Parts: sequence; structure tokens; C-alpha cells
Amino acid sequence: MAGAAQEGVFLNLPYDTSLVDLFLAYIAGLTTLGLTPRVTLEIGGGARRLDRMFQLISECRYSVHELSPLAGPGRRQASPRLNTAFELGLVVALDHARPGSHTWFACAARRSALNRSLSDLAGTDAYFHGGRPAGLFRELGSAFVRGPRKATVQEMNRVFAALRKSLPGIKRRTGARSPFSASVFDELRVLARTLASRKRG
Repeated sequence: MAGAAQEGVFLNLPYDTSLVDLFLAYIAGLTTLGLTPRVTLEIGGGARRLDRMFQLISECRYSVHELSPLAGPGRRQASPRLNTAFELGLVVALDHARPGSHTWFACAARRSALNRSLSDLAGTDAYFHGGRPAGLFRELGSAFVRGPRKATVQEMNRVFAALRKSLPGIKRRTGARSPFSASVFDELRVLARTLASRKRG
């Protein structure tokens, strides 16, 4: 793979309000490390959505899978959210079909959370961030230690803080009610890239 595809990271994360900070932290951390986050928000609806999702994953050299369960103590969930596990399954299939073409990383708040979410991954080397952006930045730095760019936790955190501060204005400007919309994601990614470049300069 070459060019943008080589730097693309498919970000597999539940679109849940409890994970907004982690969503912003992933965008900030990956971008500051010289990578390009890609998400299913970029894909429109329609009968061929699955084909386009697989195409998006195939275009990315890497993928990161946030597998912390949404339903924790004291929280009830009417039906399980299966998209993240399904998309991880697509990535594992791609990895087996084309060995060496795709590298994937599993992340969760704690090992116990990962075991609850997907016991089939027991024994897999995973990254545990404690549910905090600073922990995520530490783990992303370890996962992409051979990535295109080095970045400190402090650098990633500065970009994250700016994205968090800008999010309400971006939502107003785009008319989005949720941070998990294609227009908001696009603006966040552009802003993160600008901020990361400014820090390098």
C-alpha cells in the first residue's frame, strides 16, 4: 500500500455518548502520530453499505478496536451493540485472507472489560487505557511505536483539549445534534491535522 492508505487507521468504536471523550482522544492521538483516522461515519446508507465498509477497512493499513463494554454496573442496555464485534470480525478475516496487509489492535479500559466483551480474544496482546484519554495516548504511542511520527502524551493531550473545546461550536456550525456525524467527524479530523502540524512547526 502507498500514500494515504498506508497511514489510514480504521477506528472501530461504538457511537455512544459515554465514549465521546475517547472518540476525541482517538482522533487527536492518531492524528498527532501522523496517522489518518477513518470511521464508518464516512459511509452512506444503502444496500451495498457492507461492501463499502469492507472497502474502507481494506484501504487502511491499520485498525484500532475499542472493545470496552457499554453496559456496566448499574447500566442496563435494551439490546447488545454488535457492530464493533462484527467489524473486528471483518478485520480478522481480512488479516487471514491477506497476511501482512493489515495490522489490528484491540483496546479496552481494563482486561476484565475485554474478557466480558469478547472472550475469544483471551490471550491476545491488547492495550488497556483505563477509560482515560491520557491512558489511551500512552497505549497508542506503544501500539504505533514504529509508526510514521513520534509524539508525546503531552502533545496528543494538547490536540485533544482543543478538539474538546471546539466540539460545541462545530456541532452548531454543522447543525449536528451528535458528535457522531460525518460532518462533525470531518471537521474534527481537519482541525486535529492542523493542530498537530502546528505543534510540529
